[in-house]
Amino acid sequence: MKIQPDRDRFSILLEGCRPMVYKIAHSYCPSREDMEDLVQEIFLQAWKSFSSYDPEQKFSTWMYRISLNVAISHYRSKKRQGALLSLEDYRSDLADPAVGGQSDESAARLQQLHQLIAGLPALDRALMLLYLDEKTHAEMADILGISLTNVSTKISRIRMLLRQQLSPIKK
Repeated sequence: MKIQPDRDRFSILLEGCRPMVYKIAHSYCPSREDMEDLVQEIFLQAWKSFSSYDPEQKFSTWMYRISLNVAISHYRSKKRQGALLSLEDYRSDLADPAVGGQSDESAARLQQLHQLIAGLPALDRALMLLYLDEKTHAEMADILGISLTNVSTKISRIRMLLRQQLSPIKK
């Protein structure tokens, strides 16, 4: 039977993408519980689609695409239900748990950046996550299914917007 080898292979491949999946879920969910639910939904959708994964392609790119599609769908359904909270309602959840040993000013700026990114439209937020993960424009275009020109234009506009909105931290 083929299921066990596929499950083992999937688990090994997925382990390398786990931090990326959590980062995406963290960016789209207002609470820890919602984030965990979204992560599980992403993993489930990835497993359901695993038979269509082409080993000639990078698994991380394939996983990014699934993660972002599931997260954006989740976000849109919550938005339609009116279940999303304002940024103020979950401000403390925005701090990146992976960040440590930073000055108070750096941590405050990072939190402010997370808040601004969380307020972007779904596609722009996904694009900024990929940008911050240092994906190439070609990888971003492939993952999001948009043109390279569109990626470059959107990144430029989003960076300008974030730069304008990112206020200096008062000491």
